[in-house]
Amino acid sequence: MPGGFCGHPGSVADPEENHVQQRALGSQGLTVSAEGLGCMGMSAFYGPFDDAESTATLHRALDLGVTLFDTADAYGPHTNERLVGQALRGRRDEVVLATKFGNELDGDTRTGRVNGTPEYIRRAVDGSLQRLGVDVIDLYYQHRVDPDTPIEETFGALGELVAAGKVAYLGISEASAATIRRAHATSPLTAVQTEYSLFTRDVEDDGVLATVRELGIGFVPYSPLGRGFLSGRIRSVDDFAPDDWRRTSPRFQGGNFAKNLAVLDELVALARDKGVTPSQLALAWVLAQGEDVVPIPGTRRIANLEENVAALDVTFTAMDLAALDRLAPVGVAAGERYAPQGMQTLNH
Repeated sequence: MPGGFCGHPGSVADPEENHVQQRALGSQGLTVSAEGLGCMGMSAFYGPFDDAESTATLHRALDLGVTLFDTADAYGPHTNERLVGQALRGRRDEVVLATKFGNELDGDTRTGRVNGTPEYIRRAVDGSLQRLGVDVIDLYYQHRVDPDTPIEETFGALGELVAAGKVAYLGISEASAATIRRAHATSPLTAVQTEYSLFTRDVEDDGVLATVRELGIGFVPYSPLGRGFLSGRIRSVDDFAPDDWRRTSPRFQGGNFAKNLAVLDELVALARDKGVTPSQLALAWVLAQGEDVVPIPGTRRIANLEENVAALDVTFTAMDLAALDRLAPVGVAAGERYAPQGMQTLNH
């Protein structure tokens, strides 16, 4: 087998068992399920969706022991917060609700700008509280960093929200190591969220992962399945719905897609030898990167949710991990994560 991958079957849990382990997220006192649920695709960006199916998936996640649910005001916009808030109503004490602000909205329209001003934050948090139907947001992220507003102003305002009891813990998404330090010095961060998977390991090279660990901040990888690519089910752009944004993603275009498929085929073979699905292999690798890591794979389907949760019981040997590092090193993916406009909003 390529890379000397060991063929010991992974132990996959009974999906009927509420077995999700807990992890401390950061050093500010927040504890969450070791795997959360990304809710974006229930309302936006990934083709057709069904609110009834999504609601059933949210309920099933709770029954399995998932406690961290991740949304944002920009998802929809607004509709995903309403969906999540309604679905989880009546089980508030079981839930850690995370949402985000910063991709500026004008009513129900995304403006394409990033806004981190205190005035905008105060409007944004009140809107999210109302849509979620809660008195406090458990984890509130700056979704993207506003390059025109000093981070100290943004996190000064966020600290005021914590003092006012509207927000319990703070986070930041897709920020540079330097910005994370400045934000944390202003108002302590509980979590940093960014893309991280076997195909996107930039944070290992750009200082972000080292910085969060030095400062005692939890790390929340989004898209730990490479936007579904690492499931092994995507073989062509024709596998995407006409309105699925991945059709325009550089990693799914032409020669980039062909190169990425070649690596994926080897990962699929490794998963088969391990006795797990490709998704479980990819998620288990992220989970194995540290007890301070809490991935939030997104899905709107119960079957995918149960498959993802079962990854918590996949174990690796040192040889397994070394083989995966050789096959999918930092920089292995061909193509940028986003189209040029999206890349401009990252790493400020």
